[in-house]
Amino acid sequence: MTSAHHAPALGIDLGGTKIEALLLDASGVERWRERVATPQGDYRATLAALARLVVRGRAAASGAACSVGVGAPGSVGSGGLVKNANSTCLNGQALQRDLEALIGQPVALANDANCLALSEATDGAGAGAAVVFAVILGTGVGAGIAVQGRVLQGPNALAGEWGHNPLPWSRDDERPGALCYCGARGCIETWLAGPALAADHLRHGGAALAASDIGRAAAAGDVACDASLARHAERLARALATVVNLLDPDVIVLAGGVSRLHRLVERASAAMPAHIFGARNDPPRLCLALARHGDSSGVRGAAWLGRALA
Repeated sequence: MTSAHHAPALGIDLGGTKIEALLLDASGVERWRERVATPQGDYRATLAALARLVVRGRAAASGAACSVGVGAPGSVGSGGLVKNANSTCLNGQALQRDLEALIGQPVALANDANCLALSEATDGAGAGAAVVFAVILGTGVGAGIAVQGRVLQGPNALAGEWGHNPLPWSRDDERPGALCYCGARGCIETWLAGPALAADHLRHGGAALAASDIGRAAAAGDVACDASLARHAERLARALATVVNLLDPDVIVLAGGVSRLHRLVERASAAMPAHIFGARNDPPRLCLALARHGDSSGVRGAAWLGRALA
């Protein structure tokens, strides 16, 4: 009989627009992958889509028993109910229990950014590091923490909720900031997500462009787009400097489409020391790295999460 740690691991990344599933063998090699659209605003339809992917993943495992891990927005609060998800149809739902009942086996569930942290700490840009802080910069902003190769969640399942702190060292023209879906104003997410970059560019007289288009134009020499990226990188530097001051991680891993924009990581790395305690007298050792597994890192982390449960 195949042991749990040598069985295939099925991971599912539940996103706001897509659901991605993959199957990893014991050595971490991908054996199957599928993406489907996320049923918008429909919890029951989302649950059914997850269950269908599990069925197809099991078929790809050729009958071998496989563990199941799911990365989802938000976190699981008291009573096993999802909270703080920007996919608001999940909030107040017993996602883990409901999916377990549908597929007939245990499911490991964690925040999608925690899955990213686990993936990159296991065999990614943070492999072998004691503490990995992982950030998703996309249509939203999230973060997760892995310590000694294990996800850190905390007693309130709030560890890593970096995106819902205020932008630090905010300037006069940055206050009070945009209203966040969480109900607060000026959250890091409202400054560093892709739509926030697009809004900032427009506010400073630029054209109505998506974040990816701003990045491409900046790389091609557009002065206004490059200035918008420079502002974005400086805000990212401030926000990450607070992480260093509080947690001092060995590696900070960045993922999501915004993280790959023109010179963003380079500029943020250069600007961070100005906001790090004591850096003037003792230059800090910083490791900012792009996720080794790119957009696949979250779903890989979900697979590793499920294997740990097994």
